[in-house]
Amino acid sequence: MIPDIRSDDRAVSPVIGVILMVAITVILAAVIGTFVLGLGDQLGDNQPTAQLAMDLDQDADSTLTIEHNGGDSIASESLTVLITGPDDQRGEATDEFETRFSVGDEETAELDGTDNTIGEEEDVRIRVIHQPSDSILLDRTLEVTVDDFEFGDELDFEN
Repeated sequence: MIPDIRSDDRAVSPVIGVILMVAITVILAAVIGTFVLGLGDQLGDNQPTAQLAMDLDQDADSTLTIEHNGGDSIASESLTVLITGPDDQRGEATDEFETRFSVGDEETAELDGTDNTIGEEEDVRIRVIHQPSDSILLDRTLEVTVDDFEFGDELDFEN
């Protein structure tokens, strides 16, 4: 007597089991391959979304004010403020803000040093850099409007 193939369903369970094991193996290989090939590195520190504004007062007291107008709150130790001139003059501030730089916060530095001098009609570039993501949150280039714009090598921000 010939067995009826349509009523014999013993092979269904092993086939489904093999298909599930192959699917799990493919998914695991894809996840591991992503990290091995370095694509997982992009999951690191992301650039914060922050809207920053700045004002540079070039009068006798020379102050730089940076204001947080919107977006993410940022840890102060992750920010660097740079002022650079046309002849590699450089002023830098790190770790000088409050613990967190949040919406509505305003930080002001008196640029009272005389280490660097930029003449009238030359450009001064001011950048706020987020160190963990190595991204620039604010980048402005301004023309000097006074005879001698001076600033120190180290910027001192006060709350």
